[in-house]
Amino acid sequence: IKWWAIDCEKNLNMNKSRYFQVIYLKRSVVKDPALAVEGEKRIEWARRHMPVLERIKQEFEREKPLHGARIAACLHVTVETANLITTLVAGGAEVAVTGSNPLSTQDEVAAALAARGLHVYAFRGENEQEYYDCIKKALELQPNVSLDDGADTIAIIHKELPELAEQMLGGCEETTTGVLRLRAMADDKALLYPVIAVNDAETKMMFDNRYGTGQSTLHGIMQATNFLFAGKTVVVVGYGWCGRGFAMRARGLGANVIVVEVEPRKALEAAMDGYRVLPMHRAAPLGDLFVTLTGDINVIREEHFARMKDQAILANSGHFNVEIDIPALEKMAAERSEVQNNVAEYRLRDGRRLYLLAEGRLINLAAAYGHPPEVMDMSFANQALAVRYIVEHGRSLERKVYAVPVEIDRRVAELKLAAMGLETEKLTAEQEKYLHSWQMGT
Repeated sequence: IKWWAIDCEKNLNMNKSRYFQVIYLKRSVVKDPALAVEGEKRIEWARRHMPVLERIKQEFEREKPLHGARIAACLHVTVETANLITTLVAGGAEVAVTGSNPLSTQDEVAAALAARGLHVYAFRGENEQEYYDCIKKALELQPNVSLDDGADTIAIIHKELPELAEQMLGGCEETTTGVLRLRAMADDKALLYPVIAVNDAETKMMFDNRYGTGQSTLHGIMQATNFLFAGKTVVVVGYGWCGRGFAMRARGLGANVIVVEVEPRKALEAAMDGYRVLPMHRAAPLGDLFVTLTGDINVIREEHFARMKDQAILANSGHFNVEIDIPALEKMAAERSEVQNNVAEYRLRDGRRLYLLAEGRLINLAAAYGHPPEVMDMSFANQALAVRYIVEHGRSLERKVYAVPVEIDRRVAELKLAAMGLETEKLTAEQEKYLHSWQMGT
């Protein structure tokens, strides 16, 4: 045990009080290796519901298109992610896995991947130092491809390891938040290698963000609180694809939905979708539940907390825990207590109580399983095929953010339709000619 603690201290700067909660293996840092059996069962269950990714895996096994790729994958360590990692390994890649959020790692999944011999540096409940140390451990693989949920790996490479960027073929980013960060880097001419915005593929954004986030956010809130949506006023902050999906699902359960949005076209869309549209200061006194889905910082602030009703609930479904101004809430509170798992009560000086779920981290993974595998099937199919594209074309790409090639997006849709037993209509030769001709008018 003394050797193990010393080796832990040398390889990962963890607080000594946590040594006996986290286990350091030869290639991995996980909570408990004994969880691997349970993790394997859950990974297999998800695999059965991810037919598109399974087909790509079989293709990768035959062709080995990722031979020579070394991939640092900073993703939510879930059963769906495990099937993506398995697909990449089948293609010939060497992969190091680390978590992209301190509360989203499923420890049984991390243990199962470690038991397969992969480099895994992730456990639920990491503090901030441990979180970044785990990412840096993954980067010891000396990757030439990065996969990100939130762009933290890319940020560390650019800030601390710029020499590593020179060998990078490219990267993939799967979140709205991360894509925003990367586009800002590209605009500043600071991006050192090409990145594909997997988040913006239609077969990702329109389904993962809308249906996946819509359902899994509800699941996380209900898992944490057993909240009854029917008859309650739910304030949805942000009306992108994630906000649309959650608003739709909340209304489906009988909630009265208010949308808060800064972009006039999205606000107009929300109004025409039948929702009440208000600025936050007017929505604050009305809401029973507030959910942020913007990718921006401090969208619920001190002046809004001051107007909220007693026992209002606050949850975030954006990637980082910055959308709710937690420091301001702590400053306003006379007392803070954990009333149950993933529910913190902030008792304000005037006696009102506000409840913050899962430390303001993304509720669908911190308090639930995350998106269903049927949805992640498309997202991770895009991810796997985008990695192949990077390995094959990365040296010829410029240092900018790229859209997923349309042929990949269409192929994922076609494979998903086939897996669902659905067929599309086919254009006739006459219709094809008409669509590509300007001579044929009325």
